Amino acid sequence: MPAEAAITVSQLNRRAKNLLERGMERLWVEGEISNLSRPASGHIYFSLKDDTAQVGAAWFRQRQRGPAVRYKNGDRVLAFGRVSIYEARGNYQLIVEQMEPAGEGVLKRRFEALKKKLLSEGLFAEDRKQALPTLPTRIGVVTSPSGAAIRDILSVLARRFPAVPVVIYPAAVQGDAAPAELIEALATAARRDECDVLILGRGGGSLEDLWAFNDEHLARAIADCPIPVVSAIGHEVDFTIADFVADVRAPTPSGAAEIVVPSQHEWQHRVAALAVRIGRIGQRAVEDRGQQLDWLGRRLLAGSPAATLRRQRNSLRENRGRLGAAMRQQLMSTDIALQHLRGELMQLSPAMSVQRAVGQLAGLRQRLAVEIRSLLANADHRAALLGRALHSVSPLATLDRGYAIVVDPRTDKALLRASDVKAGDDIRARLSQGTLVATVRKVIDDA
Repeated sequence: MPAEAAITVSQLNRRAKNLLERGMERLWVEGEISNLSRPASGHIYFSLKDDTAQVGAAWFRQRQRGPAVRYKNGDRVLAFGRVSIYEARGNYQLIVEQMEPAGEGVLKRRFEALKKKLLSEGLFAEDRKQALPTLPTRIGVVTSPSGAAIRDILSVLARRFPAVPVVIYPAAVQGDAAPAELIEALATAARRDECDVLILGRGGGSLEDLWAFNDEHLARAIADCPIPVVSAIGHEVDFTIADFVADVRAPTPSGAAEIVVPSQHEWQHRVAALAVRIGRIGQRAVEDRGQQLDWLGRRLLAGSPAATLRRQRNSLRENRGRLGAAMRQQLMSTDIALQHLRGELMQLSPAMSVQRAVGQLAGLRQRLAVEIRSLLANADHRAALLGRALHSVSPLATLDRGYAIVVDPRTDKALLRASDVKAGDDIRARLSQGTLVATVRKVIDDA
């Protein structure tokens, strides 16, 4: 074989590591811890083994969640991670990302998976749950007839309401056969149809002890049961799939007995209160019937011939009185109308018309005199204003300011230009007071 075709050990380990990491997905491995080592780095190294084999494992500090220190040699665990190879030594190992105790961890995952599945199907929905009867005529209990749960249930039922009979449907409540027996007991109760409510229960225990109540077939049987089912499994902190699918969950078997029946004393008080209420209702009914009888008696008397005659006589008397009042009212209205017409006639007489005309004439004469005096005063005022305005624009007013009017004595026309005369011509100048006659000595034409 040519030396160029050989690879180093490091290359071999690296190729093997790549093949493992690419060829295998992350997975869960169950086994027993051995050779546990906790160096100062905080990483945890150990081996996982079963009866015939073992594999090395490394759980690095940054991947650890929760109290990892609790694990010790001999613990059976579930480790989740990826398969790899430590190249420096060529050791095949599991790189752990998550670890939990075996047994309980598996059951919890199965529990959560089934819970999620049934929740998505609507088996836990509140709108499909049945209401419990207020006072059942018969109670069914599905449980082990030899367990502590049945004794607790019967004890509480006898104390709270001993008059309600109880039917026990025996079934195993633990082990592989328990789910089938519980399903058969529920089917028997439904087939007989002799109970108003069923209690499905058992006493406390570990998760493994209660596992029969996490069975999917049992959950569907509870959901399909036509009789309301109260789950009473374990203690208050214990939850099973049956608790979620049941119509009502009770914290304990004793609590279920408390739920399905009322207190006998409270019920007796309620019955006594109802009796008092019924008595009062009956008394009111008797009183109402008595009043109705009295009313019917009065109606009977009112419909007799004598009563009818009395009513007609009273009606005639009332009508006579109303007729007299109406006649008096009519006479008063007629008198008032006559007085009104008399007043209108007086207003329309010739004497009243002449008197009104004389009064109107006097008023008009007085108004005419006032109007004439007002018109004369206004005319005087306007004449004075016009005289002042005429004087301000008259030639005489111009003469008063030192001007003169020069006229040609031959034509008696005002001279407007110097060229209209020549030296030696006579002119006449009118002043504000008097007139001057002069002879032109020289003409100066400025044009």
